[in-house]
Amino acid sequence: MEHSDEFLAIVNDAKARVNELSVTEAIRRMQSGAVLIDVREDQEWKSGFASGAIHLGRGVIERDIVGKFPDKATEIILYCGGGYRSALAADMLQKMGYTNVYSLAGGWKAWLDADAPLATDDLG
Repeated sequence: MEHSDEFLAIVNDAKARVNELSVTEAIRRMQSGAVLIDVREDQEWKSGFASGAIHLGRGVIERDIVGKFPDKATEIILYCGGGYRSALAADMLQKMGYTNVYSLAGGWKAWLDADAPLATDDLG
């Protein structure tokens, strides 16, 4: 997907404040209790998602996150299609006081490329 220079500028600004994780590290952290949140659009979620993920789309995550995870120390890993929207969402959650938030580097594409577990698989 082609991204505008303006969009990339705000993503790069957010990424300067957000920690990113590899797929391997994300899975390891999930096995220790981290929450994986898919911030993609509804139609993207319906086409497939990572094993163990919950869906809180980018358009509603700031509105709904506190109700789902009131403990702002909860370890949260966000992913989107390519790691851009998840970086923006992670930045916003940090601004809301969440202290243990990460963005999955490369997003869903990286998850698929790593042959990581899908919703029908088992993380073991």
